[in-house]
Amino acid sequence: MLLNRILIAALLSVALLALPQVGASAQDNQTVDADFKYWLEGLRRDARANGISEATLERSLVDIAPIPRVIELDRHQPESTITFEKYQTRVVNATRITVGRAKLAEHKTLLTEIGMKFGVQPRFIVALWGIETNFGQFTGGFPVIHSLATLAYDGRRSKYFRSELLKALQIVEDGHIEPAAMKGSWAGAMGQSQFMPSSFLRFARDYDGDGAKDIWNTQDDVFASAANYLRGVGWRDDITWGRKVRLPAGFGSELVSLDVEKTLQEWQQLGVRRADGSNLPARNINASVLQPGGANGQAYIVYDNYRAILRWNRSHYFAIAVGRLSDRIAGL
Repeated sequence: MLLNRILIAALLSVALLALPQVGASAQDNQTVDADFKYWLEGLRRDARANGISEATLERSLVDIAPIPRVIELDRHQPESTITFEKYQTRVVNATRITVGRAKLAEHKTLLTEIGMKFGVQPRFIVALWGIETNFGQFTGGFPVIHSLATLAYDGRRSKYFRSELLKALQIVEDGHIEPAAMKGSWAGAMGQSQFMPSSFLRFARDYDGDGAKDIWNTQDDVFASAANYLRGVGWRDDITWGRKVRLPAGFGSELVSLDVEKTLQEWQQLGVRRADGSNLPARNINASVLQPGGANGQAYIVYDNYRAILRWNRSHYFAIAVGRLSDRIAGL
């Protein structure tokens, strides 16, 4: 999954204009080409050592070269340019809620089956699908292997992206997709669930049994892979993600942290109430109190499933949005 700043960049990148390209001499281009070819030979050696066949390397690395736009997006990410409130308004909007409800109804039989098999409430699968790719509409048009090669060669986070690139080659080697069809975000997140290659290898499922784990086009595989990911990071189907709460006057700021866990009864004794002022649920659940929008913003009490969503994407903005959208889709 993408980290917080990559998430925000992806949401805003459609509004970015292409930055002007700095002119380079023919000699500079020749140097880059020579350096990249040398780097690529080292990658090929590593790939062969990891069991990637020559046939896969030839199909996957044909005409490969660094993509300037990928480097541009990586180096000019609009970090911290959107408030929590604006993010929530933008992501959990009326259209997405309406479409989410329609998708939940449209795929009810499949989602119910997958939800029971993996122990994940269908509304969360639909919410993640909706936020990641607008229900499969915007999965990214970058060639994943080329993008990952660009980022691995560029050097800023080369170790991480080189590892993801080798895993992407393994996905091709295993026959799940052809290199030309492996499209995704500029940072290498793939398909309708936006899995990085490492997440694909750990959690993607061939739910329709056709021999390919197709998170690009096959709804069965998309839903089952998302559910399998959540189950794999500790999801529980007997609790929700959390809820809005009201904090009492003088509530200690040191208590507002994911590192502080108390039972709901303990939070109740400290004066925390639901947003409407009623008592917290009378359940023996550990929870934390958060204010992602700052000390004057809305407070939330969150459970273990919230932590599971953070394993998908390490962003409180994202995790709260998934929880809120799932509630609205379900009419809660």
